[in-house]
Amino acid sequence: MNYALHNQEMGHTDIGKEPVIFMKPDSALLRDGKPFFLPDFSADMQYEAEVVVRICRLGKHIAPRFAHRYYDAVTVGIDFTARDLQQRFRQEGLPWELAKGFDNSAAIGRFLPLEQLGGNVQQLDFRLDIDGREVQHGRTSDMLTGVDDLIAYVSRFMTLKMGDLLFTGTPAGVGPVSIGQHLQGYLGEENVLDFYIR
Repeated sequence: MNYALHNQEMGHTDIGKEPVIFMKPDSALLRDGKPFFLPDFSADMQYEAEVVVRICRLGKHIAPRFAHRYYDAVTVGIDFTARDLQQRFRQEGLPWELAKGFDNSAAIGRFLPLEQLGGNVQQLDFRLDIDGREVQHGRTSDMLTGVDDLIAYVSRFMTLKMGDLLFTGTPAGVGPVSIGQHLQGYLGEENVLDFYIR
């Protein structure tokens, strides 16, 4: 819930002042262009393209002004969400990790050094194409909570470790995936994510 237009499309009208945080286990990672296989427990699997920041050093209680020292590379990732499960869990007031933390639910692309992209994490342009058609387009400058503030917030509660990955929220345009689709994620014009739905 880090982009205003996405909150509108999802009907989130009561957005708090603090970011919404959830975790995915390491078994959720889907790397190296491997296909995403639709699981049998959801009838509404949706994509959410996000900029992903790679943590490069150990940190706890990180001040926002120092947060830029704790990441070194970025990519585009997909936060796959079993939307039907998530809606049911929300209605029942239950945690929704099962809707987002299942195996292979975190597709990640090839990381690029931030310097290669201009050095400013809050000035990145990214998009997701499905079968050659743009479905999501975002700019990190539109985030409600910037990357450095996200890192400061999360590190109040848990120690960030080298290799941790921080998904930073999705812009408007989320939607369902189906078998055979080809997903490609871009940072600027650089294709960093490329895989199929099976």
